[in-house]
Amino acid sequence: MYAQIWLANMAGIPGTKRISMLRMPSCSIMCIEVKSLTMTIKQNVQRILSELPHGVELVAAAKTRRPEEILEAVESGIKIIGENYVQEAERAFEVIGNKAKWHFIGHLQKNKAKKTAKIFDMIETVDSVEIARELDKRCAQIGKIMPVLIEINSGRETQKSGVLPENGEQLVREISTLQNIKVMGLMTMGPRFGNPDDSRPYFVETRKIFEKIKELDLPDIEMKYLSMGMTNSYRVALEEGANIVRIGTSIFGERNYGDE
Repeated sequence: MYAQIWLANMAGIPGTKRISMLRMPSCSIMCIEVKSLTMTIKQNVQRILSELPHGVELVAAAKTRRPEEILEAVESGIKIIGENYVQEAERAFEVIGNKAKWHFIGHLQKNKAKKTAKIFDMIETVDSVEIARELDKRCAQIGKIMPVLIEINSGRETQKSGVLPENGEQLVREISTLQNIKVMGLMTMGPRFGNPDDSRPYFVETRKIFEKIKELDLPDIEMKYLSMGMTNSYRVALEEGANIVRIGTSIFGERNYGDE
């Protein structure tokens, strides 16, 4: 197995110097592949948890991962599992159950809302009134109040889900009256870049929306969580105020889609 390691972060290896990745020009950031230096899932989890500031929650992004791998992560200290697909979550839940919390971090479809309401403890990707109402209905049927985050399409990418930044506040207002879902904050993906610092403007914009809505002090809205940043960008996201980060590759290694 190969692990991608940023040359700029090779601290602790003899003969290397730790250089701030954020201060390096994009042409200087080198990604090298190192064989036989791959850490175990347990080591990865413990390393990341030790690096995160107090109060930041780590979501293990488990897309395409085997239930056994996810269980190993949970036994190593992961408290929240993030799943993109209901079918994968169902398989993993059979093995792991309530040993961890479950966050839905993929695009939510109306026909999956019933199953999603049963399995998950938070939905991070609500982006329309229609989805919110369907989820509210399904949660009401099982007597559950679901914490949700509003997904902001900060990059304005047509191929991605999420509400446009200028419409985020209005969406929060429109779904605030629903009885069985509770808006708890915002989430964004942002465009993917080779240089993590290129993600910063999108995190900044999402944080500003978060702060504006929080200042409104809307009834039944608790702006508590700002979910931003993945393996390549979570350090930048933390600098811009994220208190939930979603990390997959740095925990489990590169995905092997051939196993699916």
